[in-house]
Amino acid sequence: MTAFHADVLGSLLRPDFLKRAQEDRAAGRIDQAEFKRIEDRAVDQAIAVQEGAGVDLVTDGEMRRIGFADQLWSAIEGIEPTDEQAPIPFYADGDAEDMTFAAPMRVVGRISRRKMMTVEEFAYARARARLPLKVTLPSPMLLFLLWSDEHSRAAYKDPFDLFADATTLMHEEAQALAELGCQHIQIDAPDLGQLADPAQREDWEKRGIPADRVLTEGAEMCNAIADVPGVTFSLHLCKGNYRSRWIGAGGYDQIAKQVFPRLANFDRVMLEYDDERSGSFEPLADLPDDKVVVLGLLSTKHDELESDEELDAKIAEAARFHPRDQLAVSTQCGFASVAVGNEISEATQERKLRAVAELAARTWG
Repeated sequence: MTAFHADVLGSLLRPDFLKRAQEDRAAGRIDQAEFKRIEDRAVDQAIAVQEGAGVDLVTDGEMRRIGFADQLWSAIEGIEPTDEQAPIPFYADGDAEDMTFAAPMRVVGRISRRKMMTVEEFAYARARARLPLKVTLPSPMLLFLLWSDEHSRAAYKDPFDLFADATTLMHEEAQALAELGCQHIQIDAPDLGQLADPAQREDWEKRGIPADRVLTEGAEMCNAIADVPGVTFSLHLCKGNYRSRWIGAGGYDQIAKQVFPRLANFDRVMLEYDDERSGSFEPLADLPDDKVVVLGLLSTKHDELESDEELDAKIAEAARFHPRDQLAVSTQCGFASVAVGNEISEATQERKLRAVAELAARTWG
């Protein structure tokens, strides 16, 4: 398996022309055909930015999504709009203000597929990309955002039955992508990553969802999605990424013993390591040596560019716990998990991607 030492996460900043088109389409000022042409242009630009930076893999930048996971609930039946979901706090660094996010939907019935989620994304980008193309899918546990203890239990007495149905849908999605020739799929699992934080575990418990079951049964559900021959699967453990803000803090030692042994079908594990909230590299020793560990060393949350010395030192430290040749690098998360994007510039985005490629070349040749 190729290590692909310069990896990417998924989302890129949405260009202004795409944001305007989204507003125009919602207001009925342009038709669907024109809107799709503008989306296509944004995908072309996203691929060009990544290929120009020199990374080893590309995505379509998630240009056709409003949020990294919303194509899941936009593709299923069994949900309804609501403004009553419990808000999730997102914390800011420095003098910036904290924010909250609440899902605009809730589960009220058994979920079923209304349409495929990512076939259009892959089919279009496959014809444009010169480098290997990766598609991102959300973890099935992200439906916890749509779980309502009051309104969802009539359909699902146990929230893990909901997650199991979502796992089936995501596995079908992965199979469909494989049939189209997709060889690289990434599962984004902030649900697992944020549970390194004890406060987040408590929040899940208050929602009626046992955190220990998320870290065990939930990890196994993610692993079940990755059971598709011919596809290299990556698992990204995130701790929140919303307008340069984060959800949780805590080292991976808090979840490694439960999660890592349950990832047999994953070839690559992508871990945020951009600041002190990530903890030490010691938990990497709990991953088998045949796994590629992608270190998310460059932050997508601020304009400051990490120094070469800092990045080189982190790789040297990580190599104490996992084989150096089985390491890779990336940004810590996407640049725009939601369409509004993180509080950085497009110029910074390009510099960060280029820095990922340069770090990989400097480290592995």
